[in-house]
Amino acid sequence: MHTRPGTLTHISLWSAVAATLLSLTACGSGDAKKPGKDPKTAAARETPRPGDQQVTMAWDGKKRVYRVHAPPGYTPDMKLPLIVAMHPYPSTGEFVAKLSGLNKKADKENFLVAYPDGLDLAYNALSCCGDEDDVGFIRAMTKRLVDKWKADPDRIYATGISNGADMSFKVAVELHDIFAAVAPVSGAYSGPATQDTAYVPRTPVPVMTFIGGLDRIYDTADAAIKTWQERLSCTASPPQKLKKEITRTRAKCADSSEVVTYRIPDMGHNWPGAEPGDMAEPEAGVNATDLIVEFFTSQPKQRS
Repeated sequence: MHTRPGTLTHISLWSAVAATLLSLTACGSGDAKKPGKDPKTAAARETPRPGDQQVTMAWDGKKRVYRVHAPPGYTPDMKLPLIVAMHPYPSTGEFVAKLSGLNKKADKENFLVAYPDGLDLAYNALSCCGDEDDVGFIRAMTKRLVDKWKADPDRIYATGISNGADMSFKVAVELHDIFAAVAPVSGAYSGPATQDTAYVPRTPVPVMTFIGGLDRIYDTADAAIKTWQERLSCTASPPQKLKKEITRTRAKCADSSEVVTYRIPDMGHNWPGAEPGDMAEPEAGVNATDLIVEFFTSQPKQRS
């Protein structure tokens, strides 16, 4: 087992942690023990509206936090797509919101974004970290966003970087009934669960992924996406050469899903095309956020 920590370790992280801890003590009004409440999950009051909002909900006896961004002019009757974006370890949703630039993109393209926080700055993903039921939490969160915010249940997507990328692969498999497509960035379909050849989505979940040639996990990520394609009987086309020696490979799979892989030789464990900062590679040669949103737009949920 190996961990894939992010690089957010300076004061910006601890500011984010302090804000999260403060919100946990001040914002939680959901009480799972109150009569009439589901003992497994209860949500704090929230008001679907444009802009940013932090929500605290009780899940499995613990307070969990997620942030929601809705575009200008949003109203609950709009039934917008939803992108769930997940942070690296150690970090929070606030960090991946800034890194990815998804809020600005949502305002232009008209979709919702949710940023769930892992407990102790981590998700229990494929190769690390912890033992929380983060799959259950994300299931409950997305249900809340469909029920309360009226997100379109046929257009729910997941992305993330590092630990959050691994979590994207995990929800693709374990929440295949919810997610229409996923786009992991600098992560891998790798860990104990993936040793089982049956650990693949049972309904089609297309994948777009980005792998940096200078990333310490390049070999793992490269082998892992090939394993995903083998297990789903995908047939890859010859790689297309893009600028800066980037290659894009498309593979069509037997279940009608597809896998699109960008291999970026000069990138490390980063988000391609992000504005300068922690875990950003502004000069990567491609913009992951633009490509991810374009990919998701073409991938409504395939239901049997």
